[in-house]
Amino acid sequence: MKSLQQLFSLKKLEEPALDAFEDQEEDREQIRITYYQSGFAASVKATGKPIVLRACLQNLFSSFEDQCRKQKQEQEKLKQPYREEQEKERTELKKCEIAIGVYEKKDQDYSDSIDLKKQEMVEVKLNPDKYIEDGKGQKAQLYIGAILLLPITLYLLVFYISASYSAFFKEFADDSLTAAIFDADALKNSLKASWLEGVLVVTIPFVFMGLGYVIHMVQKTKGLKNIFRMIALFITTFMFDALLAYQIEKKIYDFNKTLNSAPYDLKVALAEAEFWMIIFAGFVVYIIWGLVFDFVMKEYENLDKIRMFIRAKKEEIVNLDKLKATNTDKITDFKQQAATINGAISLLQSKIDGFVFPIKEYLNYHHQYKEGWYQAINTEIALAHREKEELLTHCESVSLEHLKELDLTQPEYQQVVYYSKN
Repeated sequence: MKSLQQLFSLKKLEEPALDAFEDQEEDREQIRITYYQSGFAASVKATGKPIVLRACLQNLFSSFEDQCRKQKQEQEKLKQPYREEQEKERTELKKCEIAIGVYEKKDQDYSDSIDLKKQEMVEVKLNPDKYIEDGKGQKAQLYIGAILLLPITLYLLVFYISASYSAFFKEFADDSLTAAIFDADALKNSLKASWLEGVLVVTIPFVFMGLGYVIHMVQKTKGLKNIFRMIALFITTFMFDALLAYQIEKKIYDFNKTLNSAPYDLKVALAEAEFWMIIFAGFVVYIIWGLVFDFVMKEYENLDKIRMFIRAKKEEIVNLDKLKATNTDKITDFKQQAATINGAISLLQSKIDGFVFPIKEYLNYHHQYKEGWYQAINTEIALAHREKEELLTHCESVSLEHLKELDLTQPEYQQVVYYSKN
């Protein structure tokens, strides 16, 4: 048996297929035939020995790999998809960097705004006129309004207690309008008659005051809807006063009517001056009370504008902190994306710096070489049929073991990248 070194020397002389990689114009079918012939000749010289096949396959792979490394043009073609993918990743990285810059600028703006509002919260205590219009001198107006509001409130209590008692419960003994509106014994008589009657008479004035408070709250909010609400509240109050006036005037009319008097109705009521006097004695004063009450409430709200200013600034800071937190999350997300993209770019660069090994092409040549080797065993080597079968089985095991070592038994891809070690 010839030495392995001699066999490899012959094999290299009989392997023009590997040199054919340098010529891109050479026909690939001829290369496969040459591999077949090379395997056939090497098998004849080695008498099909599996150990020699193992060495020949290793040499075949090493030679093929070396040729792949030397083929720059082919390698550039195989690496082109990785270069294109790398450019796409760099474009995405640029977008992330721009987004990070924009959101970092927003983050700085939020921080500056928060610092400014904190500074204003400190300075407003030292120089309130700088931040608050008419921030001083409101207490006097508040006290004046409160002093005026107290007697008007007492007037409304007296008026509506007496008027409601006269309208609902009083039996008239004279036709005096003053006695109808201001009955000094209205509260005493109503409580004497029944505690429920007394509660009703006492609480009616607070119904009007409650309407006034509702009007004050409604007018704080602007809008057409609230305007209609205020109009409806004023109409309701006026109608309540009108009903009280109608009922009181009816009792006075019934007390004074004669056989020739017309039946009392709305037309008669509208023609009576007393009817309108009762309405204006209640409704007009009620409007005045509402205006004074609204003024007092506004002045009370403006009494401590510094505290309100600081509270507003604190709310603004809370909102800015929420916006800043959301903005920071976006910065973190984009930085993570940028880190992932940088990793992908580095991986692609490693592929570009390495070399691409065409698995499909190598397996094609491997099988051609093996086929030539087996054909020589069947036709050129003088062995018994059983011995040939055993030899072929052993050679097939060597071939599979060789592919397993290279992880090429069931390749999922047509090519594999050997990364650069740099």
